[in-house]
Amino acid sequence: MRIELKCSPEPRQRGLASTATAKAAPVIFNPFTNRYSPFTRARCVVEGLVMGNERKHRILMVSDFFYPNFGGVENHIYYLSQCLLKLGHKVVVMTHAYGIRSGVRYMTNGLKVYYIPWKPFLMQCTMPTFCGTFPIIRTILIREKITLVHGHQAFSTLCHEALMHARTMGYKVVFTDHSLYGFADVGSIHMNKVLQFTLADVSQAICVSHTSKENTVLRSGLPPEKVFVIPNAVDTAMFKPALERLKDDQIVIVVISRLVYRKGADLLVEVIPEVCRQFVNVRFIIGGDGPKRVRLEEMREKHSLQDRVEMLGAVPHAQVQSVLISGHIFLNCSLTEAFCIAILEAASCGLLTVSTRVGGVPEVLPEDMIVLAEPDPSDVAEAIRKAITLLPRIDPQVMHLRMKDLYSWHDVAKRTERVYDRAMGCSDQSLLERLSRYLSCGAWAGKLFSLVMIVEYLFWCLLKVWQPAEEIEEVPDVHLPQHQIEEMSWQYNEGFGER
Repeated sequence: MRIELKCSPEPRQRGLASTATAKAAPVIFNPFTNRYSPFTRARCVVEGLVMGNERKHRILMVSDFFYPNFGGVENHIYYLSQCLLKLGHKVVVMTHAYGIRSGVRYMTNGLKVYYIPWKPFLMQCTMPTFCGTFPIIRTILIREKITLVHGHQAFSTLCHEALMHARTMGYKVVFTDHSLYGFADVGSIHMNKVLQFTLADVSQAICVSHTSKENTVLRSGLPPEKVFVIPNAVDTAMFKPALERLKDDQIVIVVISRLVYRKGADLLVEVIPEVCRQFVNVRFIIGGDGPKRVRLEEMREKHSLQDRVEMLGAVPHAQVQSVLISGHIFLNCSLTEAFCIAILEAASCGLLTVSTRVGGVPEVLPEDMIVLAEPDPSDVAEAIRKAITLLPRIDPQVMHLRMKDLYSWHDVAKRTERVYDRAMGCSDQSLLERLSRYLSCGAWAGKLFSLVMIVEYLFWCLLKVWQPAEEIEEVPDVHLPQHQIEEMSWQYNEGFGER
């Protein structure tokens, strides 16, 4: 089936093409309601083309981690993209296919997402191909007239490859690191070397906390002046406290996390029995899934805590707020964390947070909104005891208002915009100048990295002969009128068009 997107150019742009065709009707997806609706429902009659010289940046966000998968990186990319769209920039997202979701989809406010036909290989990451993704990435960059590529997450294979291809083609690139890594184990050593290779030629970099910046600079050898700290934020309109304050006769502690070692699932197994022994009026609600769930269920059986520990399993992001407002305290037992968005969501819902003192967590909230503990069972149990005594002084509504002042995705977008401006101001470099950077990455690694980039450059020259840029059709820039965006948002809230 073919559809036409009929455009009515503004008078000063009469020379632009008035129609564009697509091979299949795209679908708009709202990640928070898990609803779909055909793009034609939005009555795609465009009243103006506004993406000419008025928009400063045309950004391609790249990561293996995006919706329908849920997590901190996915939320960051989505909210940042939405706010950049409101600032007048063009934003396109590229990720790998998720199940049957492949091709082009449209999300809220017309955010365009390319689900390229690459399947995840390990932990939602695609298999490294070096040059395998170059043709499709090159096509997207030319079709969408991209000016800047923004990659997310250090262990995203697609991110590393996209940044490498973009730099070969002369694009400016920005990288955001969302995690902390060690320096001693084999996996971290290899990951740090890959990061050093990617960031050797990056224009600018962003970290979500000062601890994360220090970690990234040490791992990659990137000059500190090229790394900026821009924290995550929270959608306070979505995460609101309950209208009525919960009673304090029974204290509910909420845990929402992936049940894996890095998130402190083993620590949680030891903390829960101790807390339940000390406080008879405390119960736990645990949301999340993972390989460590079996250990938690075994602990519940062993200590006969079935009536005091509720296991919810995986919780859709649209339901996280309803789970949070059913508790008094939010517990985070992570063993390593660059920045924990879950803490922001809990605080925005009015919960007092108890967390391990690791990574960038101490930077997230003011001291009166969080109780920190060392990653030790007895210390975490003591922190929970202290939090219980502080509960009478906590006003969820006041805490929510404070979070609105502290964290805003619009502020994150404006600060990221300044990083983009700085990246676009970086001077262009020849292949020889770029190779000199790679040679500085190590005696043997530097030569290997340089060889890879030479092969990459030759492959790019071959692609230009095989498929010249002039033969790649550019996508016309369209902008939905405000009243149609509001109509689409209303349709999302009503939940029509479920697939």
